[in-house]
Amino acid sequence: MKIVIAGGTGFLGENLERYFTEKGNEVYILTRKPRRKNEICWNAETVGDWKDILEKTEVLINLTGKSVDCRYHENNKREIYTSRINSTRVLQEALEQCKDKPRIWFNGSSATIYIHSEKHLNTEENGIIDDDFSMNICKSWEEEFFKAKDKATRKVALRTSIVLGNNGGAFPKLKLITKLGLGGKQGGGHQRVSWIHIDDFCKAVDWVITHENIEGAINITAPAPVSNEELMRKLRKHLKVPFGMNAPVWQLELVSVFLRTETELLLKSRNVFPEHLLKSGFQFSCPDLDKALSHLLKT
Repeated sequence: MKIVIAGGTGFLGENLERYFTEKGNEVYILTRKPRRKNEICWNAETVGDWKDILEKTEVLINLTGKSVDCRYHENNKREIYTSRINSTRVLQEALEQCKDKPRIWFNGSSATIYIHSEKHLNTEENGIIDDDFSMNICKSWEEEFFKAKDKATRKVALRTSIVLGNNGGAFPKLKLITKLGLGGKQGGGHQRVSWIHIDDFCKAVDWVITHENIEGAINITAPAPVSNEELMRKLRKHLKVPFGMNAPVWQLELVSVFLRTETELLLKSRNVFPEHLLKSGFQFSCPDLDKALSHLLKT
């Protein structure tokens, strides 16, 4: 199977490439700075010679977008928005020029499309979406993605939660602060954390490829969201760290300025449930946090 991953040099892309390559698939990466034979140069803004790689491609995965781990000043906001919208738009333009189009196109999205919620569990059907910067980014991203319809290509938007893995993402940072004795609750600690093990993330993408009845926006998250306080407590337990200093909101606001990030990444309650995946029969390798942490800390 031929797979093309746009923006595939980050944490998620690297793991997907490894996963599908190990299964004997042919994987190509669209990137601004190609370094390997399977990497192809594109600028994520205009159609170029890179479009030829999309011919006779079974699977297209677009993960392009500036990281949200930054300060939300106007320049960064604009880049977060345009990097997602432009890459999605130009891929659509390229696909319209293809004679043999991909059978399925995955496009990035995020579990942050749903409101801050500590009690309401957001499924694809009953999820509540409102207005703020993060939700509007996701709404615009999905609107651009689903705007054009093509019977030849099935479209799936990945509303992905926090992905836990050892080689990138949030987990190495959480592990470090816990080892330093700073692994207490952040803010009130009641905010829900929706998460998924990196292996299950890759398995879920593979599952959707082979189950042609799945399309539209789907939640890519484990079925057991936890509170921030529980997450940090379990992490301390697995790392055998007896103490973790709590971080009140005012302290997080101060530190976030120096770290050039936003407190939303820690304080927003992401309470999300993978209803479509479960109804389709998908089985998680790590359905609960204890199992996920045990696996991650042994590898």
